[in-house]
Amino acid sequence: MPSQLIDKFNRKITYVRLSVTDRCDFRCVYCMGDKMTFLPRVQLLTLEELEWLGCAFIELGVTKIRITGGEPLIRTNILRLFQGLGKLKGLKELVLTTNASQLVKMAQPLKEAGVKRINISLDTLKAARFQKMTRTDKLEKVLRGIDAAIQAGFKRIKINAVVLKNRNHDEVIDLVRFAVDKGIDISFIEEMPLGEIGEHDRAEAFYASTQIRQDIETSFTLLPSLETTAGPSRYYKVIGTETRVGFISPHSHNFCDSCNRVRVTTDGLMLLCLGQEHSVDLRRIIRANPGNLIPLKQAIVNAMAFKPKSHEFDFDEQPKILRYMNVTGG
Repeated sequence: MPSQLIDKFNRKITYVRLSVTDRCDFRCVYCMGDKMTFLPRVQLLTLEELEWLGCAFIELGVTKIRITGGEPLIRTNILRLFQGLGKLKGLKELVLTTNASQLVKMAQPLKEAGVKRINISLDTLKAARFQKMTRTDKLEKVLRGIDAAIQAGFKRIKINAVVLKNRNHDEVIDLVRFAVDKGIDISFIEEMPLGEIGEHDRAEAFYASTQIRQDIETSFTLLPSLETTAGPSRYYKVIGTETRVGFISPHSHNFCDSCNRVRVTTDGLMLLCLGQEHSVDLRRIIRANPGNLIPLKQAIVNAMAFKPKSHEFDFDEQPKILRYMNVTGG
């Protein structure tokens, strides 16, 4: 059994994203359809199974685990999973992606459990627009959650903003200014064509990272940063501040050559690529071999032979990926 996951393109897999729920208290237009059917709870990996999965990945050389959803913090007793993973030897980074709606009460316990960094989804600072994009009216709750995370003292806090043309593209400067004022980072993300949605035409709403950067540079000076997180973001330092601005560009600047990650859905499918359907049913293996890590680790190792070279996102066709982002796991 190898001690490091390496795919056939010689990429080391050191990062896994574990989705703990497909449910969310928001209904973001680029993430979910108008009418969603969520998985029965019996199909979800239990918290114990998720921790067991974390153990297997760490023994195979993974050093970073991100907990995602849906909205992970609405899952019952989720703090137990963070506490368990946070104690695992060999895990260097336990991180979280959240919409911040639960952070007022959970930021400090998460910090104490070992969470190092938090990414927070926030696409707009305007209440009416927030309600339209998320189908909720919880902007103030999110802003209080961001303040709670800052006060708790996480190593890094980053805003993730999906930019849609004629929806929120006119706010990129305001969002950068918000991040600068808070002393946190921000990444702008091109929309990814996952799942069929009816709220907007993805091709018409596409707003490229190059255009976002040009918009920002009308008000701020950006300098390419030497810092990296081994992820898809290309970072720039905002001169005169502590803030970094990142750009995640699956369409305009493919980042697949350096891919170091896999994802596990809330029902235990290991997805080998965000934009492909290659997967392995780890839930079946876990439940068929209770208490035995060897078959689970072997299945993960074997799957590396099928990790594709790149995604195939294309706005000109019907989405090849019918699962929604809440199922994929952020």
